[in-house]
Amino acid sequence: MRSEWYIIINPKAGSGKTMRQWIPAEKKLCSLGIPFTTVFSEHKRHAVELAAKAADNGYRKIMAVGGDGSIHEVFEGVLSWCERNHVNPEEFYLSVAPIGSGNDWIKAFGVPNNVMKMLDLVKAESFTKEDVVRVKTSDGTVSYMANIGGIGFDAKVCEIVNKIKENGKRRHFIYLRALIPTIFRKGSFKAAVYCDDRLVYSGPLFNIGFGNGKYCGGGLQETCLADPTDGQLDAMLVPSIPLVNAIPLVPRLLNGTINKSDKIIYCKGTSYKVVPLDVDSDEIMEIDGDIVGHIPTTVELLPLKINVLCGSMITKR
Repeated sequence: MRSEWYIIINPKAGSGKTMRQWIPAEKKLCSLGIPFTTVFSEHKRHAVELAAKAADNGYRKIMAVGGDGSIHEVFEGVLSWCERNHVNPEEFYLSVAPIGSGNDWIKAFGVPNNVMKMLDLVKAESFTKEDVVRVKTSDGTVSYMANIGGIGFDAKVCEIVNKIKENGKRRHFIYLRALIPTIFRKGSFKAAVYCDDRLVYSGPLFNIGFGNGKYCGGGLQETCLADPTDGQLDAMLVPSIPLVNAIPLVPRLLNGTINKSDKIIYCKGTSYKVVPLDVDSDEIMEIDGDIVGHIPTTVELLPLKINVLCGSMITKR
């Protein structure tokens, strides 16, 4: 197996500031004596292909240079390769050089939102084992979730954000531009939600969030009790409620107390199934900001782990 890092650079990440931050980072890698090879992703999902190819060529240390979308594609490439080739994901070590607009995945692991400081953790070989989450959607598509996924409101916001990015606009305000119109236009959908084969809700829903990690949208704590190393998967369901009752949920998303609201349903388990109750509830699902398909869907925790870069906020395992 190769000992050097395989580094996949997304040149469009972070509103185009990637190379401005990465060039000095390469110099630091050299000064730290960390061997590496770099490649560039050229289009959406290209990093999935590059990560799988790297695994095929014997690389076991893979770094994404970008944001949450970049680390999602590396997860997707590595874990799908592992499944196809019957390889244990614990052979792999993943990290991200945070040059994105949200950088939410790193927050759960105490990785600093600073490329230079992140490289110090790489040098120290500071890793922990993250749970592996697999998602299957209505057409049989299989995806892997690094951080957070959603159905309903979350997915609609991500859909709009992605369209804005595709038009070349990548500034921080794009989330706000997507959030406000979605609040007033997004209706409910009808679905039954099962946690570990137990029905937890059936009826109209505004949103469902699934969390391996707890942070999304630049720091919102949608699945506020989630720990990506604890062998459990969190879910937060928001039944259809009047807008006036939904507004007080926003401060709870910011301060990490959404689980205490009597307006939501909060679950912990190892597998979830979402089944539409009518033909008009063909909702899309997003994971890590990427639209992956429609319901019905299953979200399950596999009995597997993968090594990821870790700072000081959680106990290393």
